[in-house]
Amino acid sequence: MALNKNQVKEIKELLRSKISEKLTNYSRETTSMPFLVKLMQDSEKVAAYSFIHSLATMLGMSIYEKIAKIIASSNYDTAEVGYDVIGKISDEENTTISKILQEIKNGARKVDKEKETKEILKCKSNDGREIKIRADLFLRKGNEEYYIEIKTAKPNIDVFAKSKQKLLEWITLRKKRVNTILAIPYNPYHPEPYSRFTVQGYLDDKELYVADRFWDLIGGEGTFSEVLEIFDRVGQEFKDKIQSKIGEVAKEKMNI
Repeated sequence: MALNKNQVKEIKELLRSKISEKLTNYSRETTSMPFLVKLMQDSEKVAAYSFIHSLATMLGMSIYEKIAKIIASSNYDTAEVGYDVIGKISDEENTTISKILQEIKNGARKVDKEKETKEILKCKSNDGREIKIRADLFLRKGNEEYYIEIKTAKPNIDVFAKSKQKLLEWITLRKKRVNTILAIPYNPYHPEPYSRFTVQGYLDDKELYVADRFWDLIGGEGTFSEVLEIFDRVGQEFKDKIQSKIGEVAKEKMNI
């Protein structure tokens, strides 16, 4: 097993707490979806959809970050969420990053983390403004450092561009080779490979970690499957309560 008993317990308790909170405190913000109600011809199902969407939103980045920290804490010397990387970026470094991003955007260059890292690290860095760029998850094992951005399963092109900039800036702030990663918790195209069109051209294989590749990085081989199994067990525990809540919400219907 990749996860120990304490990790399994912590993850279960986290999920139980969040689901219980959602069931207790959920209040529908949207009371009218006239176009969708007309198309669906079922205001109760549309009302139920609003709760399911809220439940899906709950499983946002903060949940994945906390679960990732629980797992990584047993495998890394340091594991922190919301980690601020503080340092200086010189004018030359900033110009180099902008040039790399613009050339990638224009198709004038192919993404190549090794080449990009060399270009950044050879810049003069004895001046510049101090900035702070937060990593969703920071890991350290020995001399290896990992700065990880966690995003939703289907980011748009602007999100990929901003994440790529952040990955380059982390290298610049640390003034050395570090692992900079964009992680996506699951593959919405499974069993096909992750093929979001917006990622094309922005990230190479060293930077994009999707589904099992991300979870196995932080917890070892088989972690992804074990995390899914935990979700399944907690889902079984709350199945009746969730179905009851959906029925309760559906009765309220949607205004037209």
